Amino acid sequence: MNPIISTHNLNKEFKISIKQPGLRGVVRSFFKKEYKSVHAVKDLSIQINKGELVGFLGPNGAGKTTTLKLLSGLLYPTSGSLSILGHVPSKRERSFQKKFSMVMGQRTQLWWDLPARETFKLNQKIYEIPDKIYHAWVEELIEFLDLKELVDIPVKKLSLGERMKAELACALLHSPEVLLLDEPTLGLDLVMQKKLRGFIHQYNEKTGATILLTSHNMSDVEELCKRVMIIDGGRLLFDGSLEKIVHHFAPDKLVTLSSSSPLSQEQLQKLGVVISINGKSARVEVPRKEVISRIQALFSQGSLTDLAIEELPIEEIIRRVFLKTSSLKEIETRPEEPTEEDKSQTQERLIP
Repeated sequence: MNPIISTHNLNKEFKISIKQPGLRGVVRSFFKKEYKSVHAVKDLSIQINKGELVGFLGPNGAGKTTTLKLLSGLLYPTSGSLSILGHVPSKRERSFQKKFSMVMGQRTQLWWDLPARETFKLNQKIYEIPDKIYHAWVEELIEFLDLKELVDIPVKKLSLGERMKAELACALLHSPEVLLLDEPTLGLDLVMQKKLRGFIHQYNEKTGATILLTSHNMSDVEELCKRVMIIDGGRLLFDGSLEKIVHHFAPDKLVTLSSSSPLSQEQLQKLGVVISINGKSARVEVPRKEVISRIQALFSQGSLTDLAIEELPIEEIIRRVFLKTSSLKEIETRPEEPTEEDKSQTQERLIP
């Protein structure tokens, strides 16, 4: 199978001017500018197949947005090669531009002083969408994204979240085969975030579109992406399943418990690492391989009234990933050893 998105030793280098502080530095830089090179993307080689929905993760400044700009043709690579749907993005061929779309949380394709509907109509002409297809699809987008009361209001008067919904609708008008999403849920409330994630999933399932998504909202990644790529310093550090990341960086499970009598630090330390204690309730990280045995010992004391076992929040796991990026390569070859608890449901609720 030929990959839809492919890069090989992709590099993007920027030259940034530098100057010494103070008046002397200003004068010196006026006569002789000094530059330093910054590698935003370095030797990046990835392949994404048709229909995949991939999370593209990394800390701030890792090179995520630069990579998306290279894939969209907004930037030229310093070296290396890349292709999308068999096209070189930087050539900006019309046949390519009609097959892909990009949504960036900090950029807009909507006309600022006009209602979003006017931009929709303009894009219909640009992408040569037949009237029958356009009207049916745009109304479906407007209804699903709750845009009915917003599409006839000038874009500059919309909130960030409202504009993001209109941006996504505009990006999907021509039903792109490749969709690049940079922080798609930026500015949205929790209800709309959930709804938008459902829509992205449906669009992927219905059309078979290939989607590359970056987000600092880990709920986006957890709900949508089975495969994730992690980069830092412009380098690809990991490419694989989200499940492997969880097993490697979260050897513990989070146990939330309540008791009929006050809980002590000493008592809970026998269970695991104590995260918090609040009188008769507590949260403890327990090694996943010993969850059952340690909880049974605690049950034998007869004071527990409620207990929940769950995975650590994905936000905490990814935070640990960013702190320990040097060990990411180990995950790719390390075999997984699921325990009996892992084979059960993600969250169990036990009431004695």
